[in-house]
Amino acid sequence: MQRPNQRGFRSPQGPSPQGIRTKKYQLDKNMYTRLALAKVWRKDWWYALIPFVLLLLPAFFSFSWWWVVAAVIVTLLFVLLRSAQVMGVTQIEQGNPLFEKLTYEIDQRQVLMKRNEREGMALTWDMIQSAERQQDAYMLWLQPAADAQLPTGWKGWVARNFQTPIFIYLPFRIFNSQNDLKLLESLLRRKNLLAQ
Repeated sequence: MQRPNQRGFRSPQGPSPQGIRTKKYQLDKNMYTRLALAKVWRKDWWYALIPFVLLLLPAFFSFSWWWVVAAVIVTLLFVLLRSAQVMGVTQIEQGNPLFEKLTYEIDQRQVLMKRNEREGMALTWDMIQSAERQQDAYMLWLQPAADAQLPTGWKGWVARNFQTPIFIYLPFRIFNSQNDLKLLESLLRRKNLLAQ
């Protein structure tokens, strides 16, 4: 029998003793859409004003209801296209991992999203841009793609300015105890992701 401190012994890889393990949870696509759209339009509402103002400018010099109608229609089209871009995350294959039933193992090193005991995906803390505490959940907002990963030219400009927010939604009810919630909050504060 080998002792733990002898060569050749490997301890099983699992969550650290200071880690948090949640119950299984699946993010609803409608909830994701609602939260992501709220985030996008809180931040980018002024983008919708650009086509509206540009198409209303000629109406100040030579008023015509056609300019007003065109400004409203183009603005509505912009809002619909931007909203469709956000809602498209729920339909594409790359977005599927966000909407699967997962357990989360959170420790000092990473956030591990596990489909089962063998399959999972690890997110290091530097992949998370910020965290937000809501009334009944924590939201971990992921970093947008780096400039090196984006295309060049006008496609890169569009990709940089019209990114879709991706987040991990952790409702309080999936945590096993209040201590896990307190541990997660202190971990987020130590990583400077949650406002003090």
